[in-house]
Amino acid sequence: MVSLYQALDVILQVIWFVMIAHIILSWLLSFQVLNPRQPQVAQIWFGLNRLLEPIYAPIRRFLPQTPGLDLAPLVAFVILIILRQVLHNNQGFFYSF
Repeated sequence: MVSLYQALDVILQVIWFVMIAHIILSWLLSFQVLNPRQPQVAQIWFGLNRLLEPIYAPIRRFLPQTPGLDLAPLVAFVILIILRQVLHNNQGFFYSF
């Protein structure tokens, strides 16, 4: 059971870092620090979008439409923080077996 806890923790950490990278990259693109026409930047941006779109799409269906502002990453980030906290608060369950 300890390995299950560690696997879940690693998965949540990877998602955490991918979401952080996506958020920072979106800011850099919005403020025109990076050019989305550069091949490397475009490749990273589209790769991160393809990874995170399955997480964001269900959230977008429930959120009200706000033109120019996408709240799905914020909601997904809060949900991820809650999941990590729940996992860490219940780690005794995994270590007791």
